[in-house]
Amino acid sequence: MKKAGLIIIGGIAAIIALTNVGPLISLIICLAILYYSFKQLLKTDNTGAKITWAIIVLVALMASVSHVPAILGLVAAYIVYLVYKKWNGDKKTRNEESSDPFANFEKQWANLKK
Repeated sequence: MKKAGLIIIGGIAAIIALTNVGPLISLIICLAILYYSFKQLLKTDNTGAKITWAIIVLVALMASVSHVPAILGLVAAYIVYLVYKKWNGDKKTRNEESSDPFANFEKQWANLKK
């Protein structure tokens, strides 16, 4: 039953993450423009250039803030990662228990000593 829940949650999160790839790419581009223009704003000494870079910074900032679906896509991608990690974590614990032939014997021996 846990596996079915993981499949459903992982599937929904994967669909959401895939549908938000476009906004994620757009957000990355807007943040790169914002970073570059802000660095140029801090470098320049000319007043006209400062005004121009400030306008570019404001436009890039507004464009970056408007990418709320991209944030949802990042959250969905993180959920897919957690589901993948949980899925593989369950396999590792089962394999570790089954690969050690003396693990069950040690548990039974500890129960007999009590």
